[in-house]
Amino acid sequence: MLLGIIALVIGMTFVPAASGQMMPAEDTTSERPAAADQPEKVAETAPSITHPDKFIKFVWGKYLGDESPYRGVILMVITLLVLTTIYRQSTRYVKKIVKHNAFTEANAEVFMKTWRIVWKFVIAVFTILALSGSLRLLGLSAGFLGMILGWSLQAPVTGLAAWFMIITKKPFRLGDRIVIAGYTGDVTDITLTHVVLNQVGGSVGGEERSGRGILIPNAILFSNVIINFTLDQKFMLDEVIVRLTFDSDIELAERVCVESVHEATAEIVKESGFEPGVRCELYESGVLMRVRYQTIPSDRQRISTDITRRILKRVRENYGAVKFCYPHSVVRYRNMDDDAAPPAIEASSSPD
Repeated sequence: MLLGIIALVIGMTFVPAASGQMMPAEDTTSERPAAADQPEKVAETAPSITHPDKFIKFVWGKYLGDESPYRGVILMVITLLVLTTIYRQSTRYVKKIVKHNAFTEANAEVFMKTWRIVWKFVIAVFTILALSGSLRLLGLSAGFLGMILGWSLQAPVTGLAAWFMIITKKPFRLGDRIVIAGYTGDVTDITLTHVVLNQVGGSVGGEERSGRGILIPNAILFSNVIINFTLDQKFMLDEVIVRLTFDSDIELAERVCVESVHEATAEIVKESGFEPGVRCELYESGVLMRVRYQTIPSDRQRISTDITRRILKRVRENYGAVKFCYPHSVVRYRNMDDDAAPPAIEASSSPD
C-alpha cells in the first residue's frame, strides 16, 4: 500500500519534459484567420546527428510528443518490455529461493502459480494503460491500483510475506515445538496462509500432544512473539522438584537423584555432554531440591515421569536416611494422674 501511495504522488506530480505547460482551451467562438492568411507549414527536417541535443528533441517530439501518433504504441512496447524483463528476472530469483527453502513441494508450486498470475495481471493492466500515451495516467493508475490492492488484500499479502519470511529465515521448522499467540504445539504443516500446530496440553494437563489441530494465520506472525523450544539446539533444560525433610542425608539424596537421571537420560547425556545437577534451597518445611537435566522438548513429559519413578524407588530403598517432606500433623497424647480431676469445660451460650 505504501508503494501505491508513492506511485500515486509521482503520477500526480509528473509532467513529461517535452509536453511543456498545459495551454488553455481555445475559444471556438473567436474568429479564425482565413486559410489564405495562415503561413504555410514548412516540413521539419531532422537535425544532424552531430548535434545530439537537437536530435534528441526532434526524435522525442516526433515519436513521444503529445501530438505524436506513435506515442501510445511506443509507450506500450516500452512498458511491456520493462515489466516483462523485471518479471523474468525476479521470477528466476524467487523460484530458486522458494524451491530450495520451501518445506513442501506443493506449497512452492502454489506460491509460484500465485506469483505468475499476479505478475501477468499487472503486466496486462499497465500495458493497456500505456496504450493511451499518457504517462500521468499511467502513474495515477499505478497509485490507485496499489492502494486498492493494499487495502483489499492486506491480510493475504501479509500472509504470503510471512510465509516467505518463514522459508527464508526459518524461525521454526516442521516438527519444532513452538508457542505462538499463547498456543503451544508441534508444527505439522506450514501453508501459504496458516501454520498448523498439533496442540500441546489444552484438553489435558502437562505437555503432551492432545491431537487437536490449531491453525495460526501467517499474517499475525509479524506482530506476535514466537517461542521455539529447539531453535538453536536439539535439547532443552528441564527439572524435577524433590522436597525432603531437614534431617535427610542431603549428599545421599543428591546421589540418588543424579543416578536416577543418568539411567533415564543416558543417551541424551552422551549426545549433549551436559551432566545432570542438583540445586538446593531451603523453605519453611524442609529442603527443596531441583534436579536439572537436558531433555527432548517433544518427549518432556515422559522423561520427567520416568525420572520421578526412579527417584521414588531409590528413596524407598534408602528410607530413613532420605525422607520426603509432605504436609502432615502430629498429635501427641499425655497421660494424666488418676486423682487429678478432668479439666473443667466452660459452657458458653450464643445470643439468639
